[in-house]
Amino acid sequence: MKTIISKSILLLMLIAAASAASAQEYVAPTRPAQTGRSPGVKVKLLSTNGETKTYVLIFSKNDEIVSGLTEFAQKYKVQSAHYTGIGDAFSAKVGFFDYGRNEFKVIPIGESEISSLMGDIAVFNGKPVAHTHINLAVSDGTIRGGHLLECFVGPTLELFVTVEPTPLYKRLSPEFKAGIIDPALEN
Repeated sequence: MKTIISKSILLLMLIAAASAASAQEYVAPTRPAQTGRSPGVKVKLLSTNGETKTYVLIFSKNDEIVSGLTEFAQKYKVQSAHYTGIGDAFSAKVGFFDYGRNEFKVIPIGESEISSLMGDIAVFNGKPVAHTHINLAVSDGTIRGGHLLECFVGPTLELFVTVEPTPLYKRLSPEFKAGIIDPALEN
């Protein structure tokens, strides 16, 4: 009888450990970006049209995209911008918004081609914040994507950023606990 109970307890412990190891990760939509993880990013001003400026950001191997975009926005005092890019990734984490939790479900993705990356920059709580969506093609050609949480660049990422002169500001949505652009907001 003791052997059966011991085996049952051991089985329950193994099930609990496996369940904890595979627990789904979630992150808040207002989680601040980590900086200092993109030392290889190179920036070049491509054109100026009035107060509108277009830059190219070239990310190097192992640069993290959210970090690099945030550092660019801080350094160049960006208050409104939009961007697109293509490249490669060693690894990424994308989010799918879970409306029941008001958080992003974290979806890890391995080596892949960045087939599409687009987003915008606006000011939230006094700081520029990048909001990016990404599509990644994995080795079998299927596409996975979502809200970009983290992505470490493979050989390169070529990102074209247009900085607009009119600031955009975000406010916290009480319903979704997320920062959303409100065109009516002024500093």
